[in-house]
Amino acid sequence: MIESIFASTTTGSELTLTHALLTIFISIALGAIISFTYMKTQVGYTQNFVLTMIVLPMIVAIIILLIGNNIARAFSLAGAFSIIRFRSAPGDPKDIAFVLFTMAAGLACGVGSFGYAVLFTVSLCMLMFFLKVINFGAKKAAQKLLKITIPENLGYEEAFDEIFKLFKIDYELRKVRTTELGSLYELVYAVTIDHLTNQKEFLDAIRCRNGNLDITLTMSPTASEY
Repeated sequence: MIESIFASTTTGSELTLTHALLTIFISIALGAIISFTYMKTQVGYTQNFVLTMIVLPMIVAIIILLIGNNIARAFSLAGAFSIIRFRSAPGDPKDIAFVLFTMAAGLACGVGSFGYAVLFTVSLCMLMFFLKVINFGAKKAAQKLLKITIPENLGYEEAFDEIFKLFKIDYELRKVRTTELGSLYELVYAVTIDHLTNQKEFLDAIRCRNGNLDITLTMSPTASEY
């Protein structure tokens, strides 16, 4: 009984209207499930993308139905699709994974393996929700750029070492330059801050040390800022 559910229904059989409608219905349903999973596990998304994920499995399934076992038809469709040019910029790796996910679901429906299509879709959707819940792969510490202005009478070599050690922050002095005609120094540090660190207390401690002069903590440092 179980084997019959997961067996392909297109082997050695002609395409019928009933089978085509069943394939379209299941592929759309699986696309909707995948799209819903994407919306619940992704922070930001566009309506166009989630709608595409609903339609894409049906498109792939229809292509597989039309090709069948006809090799000549497969080459004809390959030639037709080679004319299409996709001009959109590469997206997030997670978006690419979901596109492949929807295509795999459509492929399974197209060959008539409805049981496997449902099994794989449900399994992967559950996996996506699980990875979202445990926040898998999230960094516990982030690298940031810290700019501190100090008076000229404050030695910059070890001015803030005690504060960095107190808050357990890894740091590296990247740049030193003078400002205000040499009366002030601007120090640029690359710092690695743990997500549990109280950044306000950290900046307040630096502010007390540098005489309440300018302090800038950049969230996403780039090479050009160094």
